[in-house]
Amino acid sequence: MNMEARVGVVVEGGQRALNSAHGAVVDAGARKFLQQQQQQQHEHSSKQGLNPQIGTVQQLLAGGIAGAFSKTCTAPLARLTILFQVQGMQSDVSALSKASIWREASRIINEEGFKAFWKGNLVTIAHRLPYTAVNFYAYERYKSFLQSALCLENQRVKAGADLGVHFVGGGLAGMTAASATYPLDLVRTRLAAQRNTIYYRGIWHAFHTICREEGFFGLYKGLGATLLGVGPSIAISFSVYESLRSYWQLQRPDDSTIMVSLACGSLSGIASSTAMFPVDLMRRRMQLEGAAGRARVYKTGLAGTFRHIIHSEGLRGLYRGILPEYYKVVPGVGIVFMTYETLKMLLSSIPTGY
Repeated sequence: MNMEARVGVVVEGGQRALNSAHGAVVDAGARKFLQQQQQQQHEHSSKQGLNPQIGTVQQLLAGGIAGAFSKTCTAPLARLTILFQVQGMQSDVSALSKASIWREASRIINEEGFKAFWKGNLVTIAHRLPYTAVNFYAYERYKSFLQSALCLENQRVKAGADLGVHFVGGGLAGMTAASATYPLDLVRTRLAAQRNTIYYRGIWHAFHTICREEGFFGLYKGLGATLLGVGPSIAISFSVYESLRSYWQLQRPDDSTIMVSLACGSLSGIASSTAMFPVDLMRRRMQLEGAAGRARVYKTGLAGTFRHIIHSEGLRGLYRGILPEYYKVVPGVGIVFMTYETLKMLLSSIPTGY
């Protein structure tokens, strides 16, 4: 990145999602939670002759708004994560040992103003809405296909087979959604990583500049690392979530389902973030390759990027920015759940023909 910007105005880029790999984790956990909640509500309401289920359009709308609102609330932590992740792209690596969350947050306020915490958030919201829509739609299609292929439609086989369908379907859906909306994620990264020097003046200027200087495929830098992280992230998320939730309900069956899902979802997000954070960090740096006309740092793909970071920054370099990432997991998951449930109740009264 850029020396002056310390994080390299190389402009800079930058969740988890909640996809980002982390973004996919939050979406996967939320999707699982929402399906469980809808099934329970359906069973409960069927006894009363009611059907509070919301239609496809309302579900996608509620999920998209919930994701966008959650991203907006946790944007300051997301930007701090990005700034720390790309710090290693500067030449003076020795200065990185002095970095801290509070020092960087103070610098942003003093040099860029409080609103700078939300740099790139507009494109994050623009990314979240179609990402969620594609994710939900693709998941249902993949799930139906897998159930049909495995002949699970009319028989309830082992729970393991059913879990496998959700696991594979969720992974494929996450990869599909990430591929379809990746240019927005890359632009968001570069906008969020900018510091004092502004190279990209907005979403459309960033798109135009990247295509002009780096070609159309410049919008897909780091896609391989993203897809590599999506599958394992959801795998870890689902495994940890299901294991913790089953154990919790076995030990404390009377606890609130919402609270159990929130706690287990948050812990699964932390576990997934820890395991996949190095991949996400490499993805961010690859997204910034050649940005703002600067010399390339990582020229040998994902493996070469990994070796370069280990050689120049050590193992700790793979986890730059992990603390603000942790700090945003719990509120991020909680806001998604609460916002979705609130919107679902509001939208359930709207007639739907879907």
